[in-house]
Amino acid sequence: MNQHAVQEGWHHLGEQQRAVVVVDQLSAQQKASAIFLPGWWDVRGWGFGVSIVTRRDSIWTSPGQFGWGGAFGTSWITDPRENLVAILMIQCMDFPPRPAGIHADFLTSVYQALED
Repeated sequence: MNQHAVQEGWHHLGEQQRAVVVVDQLSAQQKASAIFLPGWWDVRGWGFGVSIVTRRDSIWTSPGQFGWGGAFGTSWITDPRENLVAILMIQCMDFPPRPAGIHADFLTSVYQALED
């Protein structure tokens, strides 16, 4: 979601709208009262329809990264700092959503393949 979010000359969202989508919309009180995966909200937030990373906790997370991990294993991340989009498409019940097994291996491999 950057200046390249244009298709056939049309911007799908304005610059300000794109920026708002990936800002954490949850308050500290909302995060503290959530029972969804203990510790999840320590390093993540919720924008408008996407999970966002607020603090690094692994090789493959960085603040500003956003995406979605589905209950059946398919996941997508966008990392604006690395100009990266990664999509893993599997169909395997994996709930609660957590970067375990193949997810962690996939994202670790993606980030290890990046050149400095």
